[in-house]
Amino acid sequence: ADDLSKRTEEQASSLEETAATTEELAASVKASAQASREAASIATEAMNAAQSGGAIAGQAVEAMARIESASQKISDIIRVIDDIAFQTNLLALNAAVEAARAGDAGKGFAVVASEVRTLAQRSSAAAKDISGLISSSNMEVGEGVKLVRQAGDQLTQILAASRKVAATIADISSAAGEQANGIDEMSQAVAHLDEMTQQNAALSEQSAASAASLSTRIGQLNDLVAAFRTGPEEMGTRHAAQSGPTEPARLRHLAEAAFVQTRAPVSRAAAPAPAPRAPAKKVANSRAGDAGWEEF
Repeated sequence: ADDLSKRTEEQASSLEETAATTEELAASVKASAQASREAASIATEAMNAAQSGGAIAGQAVEAMARIESASQKISDIIRVIDDIAFQTNLLALNAAVEAARAGDAGKGFAVVASEVRTLAQRSSAAAKDISGLISSSNMEVGEGVKLVRQAGDQLTQILAASRKVAATIADISSAAGEQANGIDEMSQAVAHLDEMTQQNAALSEQSAASAASLSTRIGQLNDLVAAFRTGPEEMGTRHAAQSGPTEPARLRHLAEAAFVQTRAPVSRAAAPAPAPRAPAKKVANSRAGDAGWEEF
């Protein structure tokens, strides 16, 4: 019983440690599930941000394309202005020739023609500068459009990867939740088993105590039985005393019987006794026998 109680206590201790470990594992799995849910939320936010970034990148590409188109139109206008300046320069040159032919009468017109020619040349130079700037801007816009498109492509890839990560994290979160539920149930089962084992341990201790008490009482009963137990000679003597008279009493009885037989004729011849007095004679004979036994 003591061995059983000890083993039950050891089992209860092991189950208690197992229950504590299971509770810690359940808490860890619950924390992992919570972290997975938070990671899934962050991944969803990142996916939404990537999606928004992709949309913004698309809008930027469209804006760059519009800028490029506007720059192209400006370049066309600058070319028109350059052509006008060139034609104005030709007209001023022709006017100067005609003023020279007119002589003194065309001197004033020659001055005007010269100013117009100068203005045309300045307009042509400005148009060329603007055309150069527009060309440079178009090149920059083209590079910007290319970079924005690359960024849009990268954001699209990031968006796809974010969706995969979000789906994977969602699966992990779901699996972690199921594991948490399973471990929680296992923890409850282990706790119940631990409670039952504790009860069994208590019952084992009670059984051990009862067995010890019973053993003590059995020892007391053995002591009582030993106190009433006797040896073989004493048992034989006690049996003889219970079954019949002792040896001296038996010899005495035989002697009395023999003495009565030897003296019975004389007593009957001398004084025959009537039948009613028989008990008194037997008493007298018995007394005489006793006296004779004393003499014997």
